[in-house]
Amino acid sequence: MSDAAAVPEDDKFDFEHVPETDQSFENALAKARAGDRLTVADGVELLTTGTETPGIDPERKELVLEAADRRRAEVVGEEVTFVANVNNNITTACNTGCLFCNFKDTAHQFEKGHEDEHAGFTKTLAESREIVQDAVDRGVYEVTSVSGLHPGMALNAEHRELLDPDDPELNFKPPEVYETDPRTYEEHIRAMAETGAHVHSMTPEEVHHAQRGANWDYEHVYRELADVGLDTVPGTAAEILVDEVREIICPGKIDTGEWMASMEAAAEVGLPMTATIMYGHVENEMHRVKHLDVIRDLQDRTGNITEFVPLSFVHQNTPLYEHGVVESGATREEDELLIAVSRLFLDNVEHVQSSWVKYGDEHGMKLLNCGADDFMGTILSEEITKRAGGEYGEFRSFDDYVEMIEAIGRVPVERSTDYTERRHVTGDAPYGPTLGPKADGTPLLDSS
Repeated sequence: MSDAAAVPEDDKFDFEHVPETDQSFENALAKARAGDRLTVADGVELLTTGTETPGIDPERKELVLEAADRRRAEVVGEEVTFVANVNNNITTACNTGCLFCNFKDTAHQFEKGHEDEHAGFTKTLAESREIVQDAVDRGVYEVTSVSGLHPGMALNAEHRELLDPDDPELNFKPPEVYETDPRTYEEHIRAMAETGAHVHSMTPEEVHHAQRGANWDYEHVYRELADVGLDTVPGTAAEILVDEVREIICPGKIDTGEWMASMEAAAEVGLPMTATIMYGHVENEMHRVKHLDVIRDLQDRTGNITEFVPLSFVHQNTPLYEHGVVESGATREEDELLIAVSRLFLDNVEHVQSSWVKYGDEHGMKLLNCGADDFMGTILSEEITKRAGGEYGEFRSFDDYVEMIEAIGRVPVERSTDYTERRHVTGDAPYGPTLGPKADGTPLLDSS
């Protein structure tokens, strides 16, 4: 069991899947160095630095990191990429009740007549458009939008007509119940797309919410959204794609099969997508590698995943921590090994991200030498991690990126969301984006 999970030795959770294998660390490392496709047992041996002994062996860990860094250099070279982007989350209203989350606010607090104050928000279409337009005017390429599952939100007007507020299974209340009409997914996607930004939005969980109560499949929903401006899909809401873990940390969310079906539908529609893992809570190393196996299988079948994004659990303000289920998140050593094994195991996914929002600058840069080659984006506004207790800020300038990436001897490269456009950032500071629809190299923020 992972130290990060903070689950006592008497097994708080009676998991079927435990980190035990018949493989040896030496054999697994030899396969990784040779570039052979790894099995789940191989991955567990590398992630644990050997299941025959407890804890992480520091010397073995370095061997895994070295193998992953060599693989990174072979696959993508010395470039470190990043994107000029802004976050525009539409609403924090949500009734799903995930125990790892402190982003949401219970939806009834948003209803008319509710007297208690709360820190949540639901943005109007005008606010959503204004935020993204301002960012585009300053040079941003992408808007990332991931929101709570507001009971009043529907795919479009037709979907809203199909939803029965008297059916508790549908988690729907008419928009007039709320202080702010949440409008529809199509309206918000269109409002953001009209600015010229690349719209990266609609997680599998949101798409599930956008077809509840209707005789539509996920492909129908993605096609409707693509028609109004959706460009790519964030493969979040994945957490750990092993249902015995999901039943503990997010029992109200879709299961692994539904997540896969949604992602396959996005691929069928032709929407490039990312994939994520959120680790360091109640899961163990076997769960982590089985998750990687699900992602690799999905990529084998679709070839549509542009990057893999490991997300280290930020525990401080979450119900899992507040209720004593976990005592901390993942250790730095676990972060390093997760990045490294992701690079070695996911032999069909070209890019692996290190998130400065989750890891901070120093640790995030270290992970770029553990197999990662992407360093996230400028963000401009980050709400989800911050509300969970994240401490690493909301903005990263191009000057910051160039300084940090060159400090580790790598090449800074501005990219598009799907990696099809790339620009080496060269010359003298100050630096700014050039790939966005209105980008001309001007810094996103002035020196003040």
